[in-house]
Amino acid sequence: MAALTLRPVRPAVSADDAELAELDRSTWSTLHAVLPRPVPPYEPFFGERHPPEDFLVVEAEPETAGGAPRIAGYIRLVPPTPLVSNAHVRQIRGLAVATWARGAGVGRTLLRAAFAEARRQGANRITLRVLSHNTPARALYAAEGFAVEGVLPGEFFLNGRYVDDVCMGRSLGPA
Repeated sequence: MAALTLRPVRPAVSADDAELAELDRSTWSTLHAVLPRPVPPYEPFFGERHPPEDFLVVEAEPETAGGAPRIAGYIRLVPPTPLVSNAHVRQIRGLAVATWARGAGVGRTLLRAAFAEARRQGANRITLRVLSHNTPARALYAAEGFAVEGVLPGEFFLNGRYVDDVCMGRSLGPA
């Protein structure tokens, strides 16, 4: 893998739609996806239930290529429910890193940016769900302070086998 220069994480904008849609399709895998593989005609990435303001993105440029920066990854951060009693929590509902950018710290950078953004929004706790067989993601989350808080055994049937859904969370400290 070529060395990458990561740009600062930024909020997604509507103009990122096509690039994020392509990133999402290119990284689809039963390692993390519970929906079927996308097929044409493709839906837009952003929509009423998935507006740009829910996403943070990071761009990168190869140090040797000198090309234009490309989106290397995204993270989706949302309130888990509309309830006031749950307003102190944010949930990660999507994290993708481009194949060409893996191993360069993109996922860790996005997680840390999500922690900062969640705190900025007044949250003091962050949660996520991850499939039990997604060992790389679980290791990253654990390294960033997430702990397993529950397991939904056999929650999904993927590739001919039942897969557990693992609920993880961590404190963000006082908001």
